[in-house]
Amino acid sequence: MGSDQLDLFIVESPTKARVISKFLGKDKKVLATKGHIKDLPRSRMGVDMETLEPEYITIRGKGPLISDLKKAAAKSSNVYIATDNDREGEAIAWHVSKVLDVEGKKNRIVFNEITKRSILESIKSPREIDLDLVDSQQARRVLDRVVGYSISPLLWKKVKNKLSAGRVQSVALMLICKREDEINVFEPTEYWNLKASFEKKGDLWFDLKQIMENGKAKNLTVPNEETAKKIEKYCSENKYKVIENSKNNRQKSPQSPYTTSLLQQDANRRLNFKSGFTMQIAQKLYEGVKVGREEIGLITYMRTDSKRIAPEAIQAAGEFIVDRFGKEYYEGPKHYVNKGKNTQDAHEAIRPTDVMRTPSMMKKYLSDTEYKLYKLIWERFVASQMAKAKVISTKVSLQNGDYIFRNVVNKLTFDGYMKASGIEPGYTDIDLNMFKVGSLLSHERFTKEQQFTKPPARYTEASLIKTLESDGIGRPSTYAPTISTLVNRTYVIIENKSIKPTELGELVNKILLEYFPSIINVKFTAELEVMLDKIAEGKEDWSKALREFYGIFEKDLKVAEEEMEKIEIKDEVSDVKCELCGRMMVIKQGPYGKFLACPGFPECKNTKPIEDKIGIKCPKCGKGDIVKRKSKRGRVFYGCNRYPECDFASFDLPIEKKCPKCGGVLTERKKAKTNLIKCLDCDYEEEYERNKK
Repeated sequence: MGSDQLDLFIVESPTKARVISKFLGKDKKVLATKGHIKDLPRSRMGVDMETLEPEYITIRGKGPLISDLKKAAAKSSNVYIATDNDREGEAIAWHVSKVLDVEGKKNRIVFNEITKRSILESIKSPREIDLDLVDSQQARRVLDRVVGYSISPLLWKKVKNKLSAGRVQSVALMLICKREDEINVFEPTEYWNLKASFEKKGDLWFDLKQIMENGKAKNLTVPNEETAKKIEKYCSENKYKVIENSKNNRQKSPQSPYTTSLLQQDANRRLNFKSGFTMQIAQKLYEGVKVGREEIGLITYMRTDSKRIAPEAIQAAGEFIVDRFGKEYYEGPKHYVNKGKNTQDAHEAIRPTDVMRTPSMMKKYLSDTEYKLYKLIWERFVASQMAKAKVISTKVSLQNGDYIFRNVVNKLTFDGYMKASGIEPGYTDIDLNMFKVGSLLSHERFTKEQQFTKPPARYTEASLIKTLESDGIGRPSTYAPTISTLVNRTYVIIENKSIKPTELGELVNKILLEYFPSIINVKFTAELEVMLDKIAEGKEDWSKALREFYGIFEKDLKVAEEEMEKIEIKDEVSDVKCELCGRMMVIKQGPYGKFLACPGFPECKNTKPIEDKIGIKCPKCGKGDIVKRKSKRGRVFYGCNRYPECDFASFDLPIEKKCPKCGGVLTERKKAKTNLIKCLDCDYEEEYERNKK
């Protein structure tokens, strides 16, 4: 090392390097590795199949960067490796230390947020590189490489080129296909909902819930219209007696601050963000955003499965809550416990680095998507430290013969944490005091509604991530890339948030389940995650664990190579002729749905979209037809099939009816219980209940 006083700090991303360099003095230099500098070779297995030792090579294009790191280190008195505080970051730090010949020294620093205070504190307590974490990352990398590079070539040989399989990816596909099988075999059962109202108008209804049998109330399902009519006739001819009007005071606690998976789930449900997009935005908020003249990280590290919060952050939140909302909104510090499988605790939960930076203050510095995600994180964190909400639940039961009708009303008497996060649905001010116990009533209105039981819902990104986490499959950093891979390989498509397997996905899943049953199952994959955690804790030898896994996998692989038959997948021929070469075009499946392609590829590369016409002429040009399409982010929109000659496009469904106010184009959007009709050219709006139109 050189004799001058220059200190070298090595981080992963250039953005982080730029932000951190502004916190440090002129005698500090910050460089970025831009991710891993060494990895397994892409062109071959890169693992010694006898010893299962990995073979690392310098990543293509990283040679000049490594040379720069060496030159800078040679001129520095101290080298600090400040890559991310997780297994991947530890592995990068290990490779850097070997390249710079600084192994075994206390030169590893970690921090959970990119703020000046956090960076300066981390420099005070450097540590050695945690080789147990490195071994755990190496074990995961070797596992994934052996599974992927063994099964994928087999799929290329027996099924189709460019297919892939993976340790976590294939289990996720199995879950999706299993759910589709449940949907396909589901047989709906008829039932009827019966409701009585004691007002001539209004929304106060009592649902038929139970029936008295041998002096006991039992849940009742009305199976058909005949039974529904008999009950209606009986209830119309007899009085209802109020048998219960009870009140129950209860409290509702706030939710914990976000972990990675909870953030991905909520952003998908509430903001319609895909999991990968959520992580991109969160990375920007973590690494640094320009706020006035300074650049600073707005949130803590975004890859975490911990709900823990630093004491100083809890204290700051408490002071903010009392100052902003009042003493009654703060009950003291709240601590949240991790209850999930295989939970690590290397990081805090995701929170704002400074609670005083409210979303409204930060809005002018952020893009629309950055603001929405920051607001979600900030509100969840602040709410997690606030007082419980107080609710009065009023339950009224009415009996008519053996039939019991019931309504439960929840009234919010103190909003508590909802002051920060917003009032949740399900609360009302409806007064049920007029229903006195013992009083007799006759209904004013009675409704019978036929229903059918529904199959289990397809997975959304949010529900799939929740299932993977609860089953102990994968880590916070793997959920988004797993889903992206399934989409990119055309194993699944995402329509209106629902994940549906393609024919190819179902075929690959069937093959994997048949030939690799011991690997492609939830229990085994979860056990591997436990094994990796034990390696990270120093409780398991990584090479021994890998050999045990490979002993099982090798047997399945040998059987598959010998017994798997070649499967020919034929493309469906369309009735559309290729205008370039005259061949009949075939239907292909892409990441964003089906499209037409010329079978003469690569000689003829003609492709075109399959037009999904909705039966309406373009309201703008009057010549083209409106077709249903998908954006690159998978969102459905409607456009003219004469594009680019006509650029009409709308995310809402255009309808034939013209605006009564200006004669412009009307669109229709489905909401929870209503449809909203809006004009694209003026402020006309019309909303109606779907079953009353």
